[in-house]
Amino acid sequence: MRPRLFSSVKQWLREPLLQFLLIGFALFAVQRALPPSRVDQTGRKRIVLTDDDVSQLTLMWQAQGHPPPTPEETQGLLESRIREEVLYREALKMGLDKDDTIVKRRMVQKMDFLAEDLSDLREPRREELKEWFAKNAERFTVPGRISFRHLYFSFDRHGEKTAAAAAAALKQVAGKPSDSSEAAALADPFMFLDYYGDRPFDYVAKTFGPKFARALFELKAGSWQGPIESGYGWHLVFIDFLTPARLPEFEEVETDVKTAWVDEQRAQFKRKAFEAMRAGYEIVVPKASTNTAPVAAATPVMKGGF
Repeated sequence: MRPRLFSSVKQWLREPLLQFLLIGFALFAVQRALPPSRVDQTGRKRIVLTDDDVSQLTLMWQAQGHPPPTPEETQGLLESRIREEVLYREALKMGLDKDDTIVKRRMVQKMDFLAEDLSDLREPRREELKEWFAKNAERFTVPGRISFRHLYFSFDRHGEKTAAAAAAALKQVAGKPSDSSEAAALADPFMFLDYYGDRPFDYVAKTFGPKFARALFELKAGSWQGPIESGYGWHLVFIDFLTPARLPEFEEVETDVKTAWVDEQRAQFKRKAFEAMRAGYEIVVPKASTNTAPVAAATPVMKGGF
């Protein structure tokens, strides 16, 4: 019975979320146990700088493009560090860190960094990645690409008869090549390009609108087709080349799948860590706020943070 209990406890202690909370509790306990500042036997506050501090200051100095510091420059760096530490401690004594938005954001950032380190969990098994990929395959869809020329018919010039004008022109360009000067002469001037080579679906959708892009990618290459409406007017299109969107095989995107899996696991870890910490607080908000939106949605979540 005891070996089984010991094994369960050991496995429980390996949980990263538990480790995160224990570390946070330990830091809090140490902070509460220590006196406000360290004192030596004479009762004076101490600021202790070590050889490691000097090395760190030297590296930071050289990282800025400076040559190795002279003894005088080293002394100046030390004095700057001492000044920083003195002012920091005095600011804490005066409570200047309280209700300071910048300080709060920096502390939140440090907590986020701590969670980031702890969320670097195990290596996923390949079978596990394959299973996850099968459930999220659409995230790795390779977008379709297209090369096409279009003839533009403007609302401003043709009004309600714009679609009819484009349909009539289609009969005249039937069988003509995409670069036909006769076909080009039938169209109205277009503010952008007449030919778009090897463009992805999103590009076409951004330029002409999603409805136009969806209709365009449903056509076949090799002839004038249409008319297709966009936000600008109506278009006849000649597709030279079209590659439909496709779902890749797992082996093609295995590295990307692993990256996405890790990101998702990290996000879940941070969410659970925050929920566990939040559960320790009583949240009180104005009644007016509860009438408009849930408490959880009242505070926006910064990207990359809790």
